[in-house]
Amino acid sequence: MPRTIWSGAISFGLVTVPIHVVSATEDHSVSFRQVHLEDMSRVRVRKVCEIEDREVPASEIGKGYELSKAQVIPVTDAELREIPLPTAKAIEIHAFVPLDSIDAIQIGEGYYLQPDGQVAAKPYKLLRLALERSSKVAVAKYAWSGRERLGLLRVRGEAIVLHAMRWPDEIRDPSELAPAATEVTEEEISEAEHLIERMTRDDIDGPGFTDRYTEAIAKVIEAKRDGLELPKAHEPAAVPGRIVDLMAALQESVRSAQASRGEDASVHEMPSGSSKKATAKKTAKKAPAKKTASRNPRRSA
Repeated sequence: MPRTIWSGAISFGLVTVPIHVVSATEDHSVSFRQVHLEDMSRVRVRKVCEIEDREVPASEIGKGYELSKAQVIPVTDAELREIPLPTAKAIEIHAFVPLDSIDAIQIGEGYYLQPDGQVAAKPYKLLRLALERSSKVAVAKYAWSGRERLGLLRVRGEAIVLHAMRWPDEIRDPSELAPAATEVTEEEISEAEHLIERMTRDDIDGPGFTDRYTEAIAKVIEAKRDGLELPKAHEPAAVPGRIVDLMAALQESVRSAQASRGEDASVHEMPSGSSKKATAKKTAKKAPAKKTASRNPRRSA
């Protein structure tokens, strides 16, 4: 059972839901320690007072705000816990919005909200079902770690999830990153859409979405522990020379995607666009008396 990170309540109008906050994710990456390579002893970071030049125990360490080099204001954890802010002890819901109205770049780490005892069971379930049936998410404010934060509450299975969010003014404007003006043809867009179709799947479960780096590190550690030869790096698959033609690169990508799914990579429709329309016009001029309904080419399986 994950440990409780924070305890408080969800404030939903006049309804209060006592909750515990627990982490919704696990870190499975391999951790390394810093060691002295000559004798493999652990290298530690020690906290030293720069005036007394001695190591300081945790009991003597606190927070301070630097007004200037000569003046630092001490602030205790007790003072932070008692600040006159409603969100210091509650996740206060302020609005309900469609999920797609929130920019995904604002959404961060996720936490499960666990009802605190039987008294919280009914209001917790009420909020969960209301969120689920409304197809909305809740936007809330809460105060952790010395600052007020914006949060998003949504439903996942039988649980309510709290996502930390960035304030709107913390998101940088991407306009300065925009590329120089350039033209993209309808044929290129169509081919890119075709590639997206070939790479579309229902979910991201399965062997294609596993942490291969962590698996490789584990194999290196096992080999060194057992005195075996280290795993060899895989030879990169042969790739064609650099393709400077965008359409050719897209078509080659579609063929590769088809081949990876066991499909016939040799069968591929011509992209719809202006060139196809031009061909249709030429055909119509050659045989004006015969009218046929225009049909889009059948997509290859």
